[in-house]
Amino acid sequence: MSKHVVVAGVGMIPFKKPGQSDSYSVMGATATRLALEDAGLPYDRIQQAYVGYVYGDSTCGQTALYKVGVTGIPIVNVNNNCSTGSSALFLARQAVESGAVECALALGFEFMQPGALTSVWTDRERAMARFTEISAPMVQDALDAGVPSALTMFGGAGREHMQRYGTKLETFAKIRAKASRHAANNPLAVFRTVVTEEDVMNEKVMWPGVMTRSMACPPTSGAAAAIVCTEAFAKKHNLRTDVRILAQSLTTDVAQSFDPPSMIGLVGFHMAERGAKAVYEAAGVSPSDIQVCELHDCFAQNELLTYESLGFAKIGEAEKMVQDGDNTYGGKVVINPSGGLLSKGHPLGATGLAQCYELTRQIRGTAEATQVERVQLALQHNLGLGGACVVTLYGRA
Repeated sequence: MSKHVVVAGVGMIPFKKPGQSDSYSVMGATATRLALEDAGLPYDRIQQAYVGYVYGDSTCGQTALYKVGVTGIPIVNVNNNCSTGSSALFLARQAVESGAVECALALGFEFMQPGALTSVWTDRERAMARFTEISAPMVQDALDAGVPSALTMFGGAGREHMQRYGTKLETFAKIRAKASRHAANNPLAVFRTVVTEEDVMNEKVMWPGVMTRSMACPPTSGAAAAIVCTEAFAKKHNLRTDVRILAQSLTTDVAQSFDPPSMIGLVGFHMAERGAKAVYEAAGVSPSDIQVCELHDCFAQNELLTYESLGFAKIGEAEKMVQDGDNTYGGKVVINPSGGLLSKGHPLGATGLAQCYELTRQIRGTAEATQVERVQLALQHNLGLGGACVVTLYGRA
């Protein structure tokens, strides 16, 4: 990057179960105001805004931001499945880094419906048609049993890891239990009750031998926002400059995602691997330099897979990382101190910016009960099937 891009302000509201939140426009406006307050900046200093959401009509971003101010700035609405929030952040960062603007806002929100994710449009080709066609022979038992599509994709990838490397179902339960311990310290998380590995294993079985209920993240509603700007703009307006975006990548699927057929490939492993390598190379760091990571644990199975795609564990050795406690406080890298999607919740458009919120506070040293000691480098991974993956590296100035 030719310019230092700093995160000057972040804001997030508590995530809630569907039906318990405010409207999307109220949530979005509230998160924006919190980010502006955190930065100490009036809205009329924002020069562009990128607003992410998946389920909503066009220009919902304007509807939310008009509650904050009507200043005539460009507002771009973004939809990139579950990586929507970080895609909005990518565009805001890119606008600042390129010199197009000095200060930009990234906002993400989602007003979710209860239950499993479904397609809204039934009169046209489905965006995931290629993925479901390739995966069908590998997960036919789940399809025959009526297992929801997202669970089928990620559960199938987890089962493939189990079959290849001998990974045990109990390992995914350990990951879920770890998430609950972290979320217990996060007042913005939906589920804060601590559960044990045994609790997770004794839950309702969603797919025999593959997944129990809480190994899947809950649908939630919420919003989060971030303000990014040049270091010069921050100094001019007396804003914080201590958190920088050191490197960032947005990748989409490659040929290897589909051929040879593999559930692990279909759920974004290669996107994440490519994105992480690009970020590490751009910043001149390695996975061992990272102290804390917020990654896309939409399912406990995907968290384990992502340990390997991000380079925290060698291929096939992620289970050992879990068994050794190297994914939590006192280990090699603290994964999802916020509780992650599994406990914090997953309002699709807000998730990537909620990760930014947590990691910005980690680097500042203001994360309170979730704080990791002496954070210098923090990594973010946000994944959307279909597909897009955003990997972002934050560092202390």
